[in-house]
This record gives sequence, C-alpha cells and structure tokens, in this order.
Amino acid sequence: MNKNMQVRIHAQISESIAVKQSVLNDQKIIEQIQFLAKACLSSLRAGGKIIFAGNGGSFADAQHLSAEFTSRLMFDRAPLASIALGTNNSALSAIGNDYGYGQVFARELVGIGKVEDVFIPISTSGNSPNILAAVHVAKELGILTIGMTGQPGGGLMSACNCLSMPSDQTARIQECHIMVGHIICSLVEEEFFERRRVNE
Repeated sequence: MNKNMQVRIHAQISESIAVKQSVLNDQKIIEQIQFLAKACLSSLRAGGKIIFAGNGGSFADAQHLSAEFTSRLMFDRAPLASIALGTNNSALSAIGNDYGYGQVFARELVGIGKVEDVFIPISTSGNSPNILAAVHVAKELGILTIGMTGQPGGGLMSACNCLSMPSDQTARIQECHIMVGHIICSLVEEEFFERRRVNE
C-alpha cells in the first residue's frame, strides 16, 4: 500500500480518537448526555416519543438513531416510540413544494409533536434553516429540545440547549453524534426495561 495513504489513514483515525477523548474528558458533555438519557426515559414512560431530525449525513444519523429505539440496540425488547422527521417522501416533497424546504421538518412536527415528546435536532454546523424552524415549533409546542451539533454550533446553540462536539470537522462531529446517540439509547433501554438491575 502507498505509504502516504497509510499516513493519512493513521492521521484520520488518530483525529477521531482525539475528538472522542475530548468528549470523554468534558464533564459538561457527560452530564448533558446523562440529562438527555433521563429526559428520553421520562418521555417514553409518559407516553411520549423521541423525535430526531437532520439533513444529509445527519438525516441518516437521525434515521439510524430512531431505528435503534424502535428496533433494538443491546438486547431483545419491546419497541420504544421514536421517529425521524422527513422520512415520508411524499410528505417531504409535498411540504417542500407547497411551503418550501425550510418547513419540511417544522410542519411535520406541528402535526405529530406533543408536550410529552423529546426533540433531538442534529446539525453539524448548527445553521440549517429547516432545523432551526423545527426548533422554533418545538418551543411553541412545549417540547423539550436538545440539539446535537459541532463547534462553534451556529444558530442552534442559541436556539436550544445543545450537545456540542469538540470539533469543526463534519466527519468527526458525525462520528461523535452516533457514539452519543448509541450511549443514550443503551442507557434508556437498560433503565426502561430494568435490564441493568436484573444483571447486577
């Protein structure tokens, strides 16, 4: 293999590890992850659901994390209520056509959101107009909203509480978003189904 390519591979893996190490060493982020996991647990126990939204790679992450709740992550169990906004292509195209792409998440959230829910908007830049519009709607509906972004976090940082990953590189931010999402889902399913206490 080309040695220069190997050096670049090692550099990217090292960068990914370094960002995750920064997350591990940041007590504020650890506490935010714990808070969000508890909020999701309370929502599900109250009959609410976990709502995700994102664009591009973050759209894929939103679907991925929502699926971990509705399917399973660490063990077989009943589904947990969750949805990723924008996954109905007919609704996405209709809203985009009739109201503009900036409203594709907000309008769907108006239709399905309720106060018992938790909304997790994902944006690496924090500046996606359709994400910010959905956050505004979530606030109007009284839905607890905690975003996931990177640094510096853009408009999302001022629009709602955020888990801000310590990087300005999209790939590194998204890697951390998936890691954090997996941690949250695993904590929620352990507590919801009392798996941890059974195993202790």
